[in-house]
Amino acid sequence: MCERAELLHAFDALLQPERFRDYGPNGLQVEGCARVRKIVSGVTASRALIEAAIAAGADAIFVHHGLFWRGQDGRVTSWMKQRLALLLAHDINLFAYHLPLDAHPELGNNAQLGLKLGLLGQSRFGEQELGWLGARADGQPFASAQALAGHIQQVLNRPVLLVDEAHRPIKKIAWCTGAAQSYFEAAIAAGADAFITGELSEPQAHYARECGVAYLACGHHASERYGAPAVAAHVAAQLGLVHEFTDIDNPA
Repeated sequence: MCERAELLHAFDALLQPERFRDYGPNGLQVEGCARVRKIVSGVTASRALIEAAIAAGADAIFVHHGLFWRGQDGRVTSWMKQRLALLLAHDINLFAYHLPLDAHPELGNNAQLGLKLGLLGQSRFGEQELGWLGARADGQPFASAQALAGHIQQVLNRPVLLVDEAHRPIKKIAWCTGAAQSYFEAAIAAGADAFITGELSEPQAHYARECGVAYLACGHHASERYGAPAVAAHVAAQLGLVHEFTDIDNPA
């Protein structure tokens, strides 16, 4: 067991949120009990995750997508009221880290996705250097973008949306988890043969066709399942806490 302040300090020291310009507050978003024994991690602070954490006897929840975002309606009604009511009624702390969790060089979403897919990051690109550029860890290219898509589908266990006009071997691979469509042009400029992210927006399909760089959308949630449990497990081990990951499936 540890103090809430000690847990917050451990997360902040590891993820360094002060380094990032983000879309919402990083750190402790909802204050709960002063002492923490068990952490439940997940991707998003949904009602389903909060209910699962209550059932698991958690004192704290650690997520990538918290409750509060820049520009959102500040009224506590509907889904926001339901989520906050559950957290407050059960005295559960909510910790959320967005871009800092994407960026951590070993435990973050991009690092962990690369590890799962057998990719070796060699450099960073894009705004705040959140995008990763590298290659297959074994040094061998993928025979085609279709082969890469098949590999991702097998590892993540979900369909992959592929836009590929070049039909060539894939040597240099760029990736950035979640909704990183805007990083595609930077990936092209960095010399990537393929770009992996969570979502596809309308303009990127045209860029892929016109620039000959394959675009692979493997799901926002699916691409970001790995950072939160990696960080929470690391900090829990450091402080002698119990940790449990709960994956609330999301088709997005």
